[in-house]
Amino acid sequence: MADFELNDFNPESDSRAQELVEGPRSARDLEAVYDIPVQVSAVLGKANMQVNQLLKLGRGAVVELDRKVGEAIDIYVNNRLVARGEVVVVEDRLGVTMTEIIKTDRG
Repeated sequence: MADFELNDFNPESDSRAQELVEGPRSARDLEAVYDIPVQVSAVLGKANMQVNQLLKLGRGAVVELDRKVGEAIDIYVNNRLVARGEVVVVEDRLGVTMTEIIKTDRG
């Protein structure tokens, strides 16, 4: 890691540094990342069980999840929680609508 003082950072003297501070100037600046695939997962709930319990499950078995009916589901992008939402029906498929964006401190 380089040692520097905050006073040494002058975004006006470096256009790239200025862009990092101010953010992208337009949607065109983001075009390079538009085609990058990401994995989106909607988690209805979770359950913990031992392997022997799992092996006893058969067709029609019910696994109790840690969520209640009507409770928000978690939406992950690349295994990172980014939002909460609700399950919706779109024609004959299930979908998810985001109701809350999760902001995390990345440090």
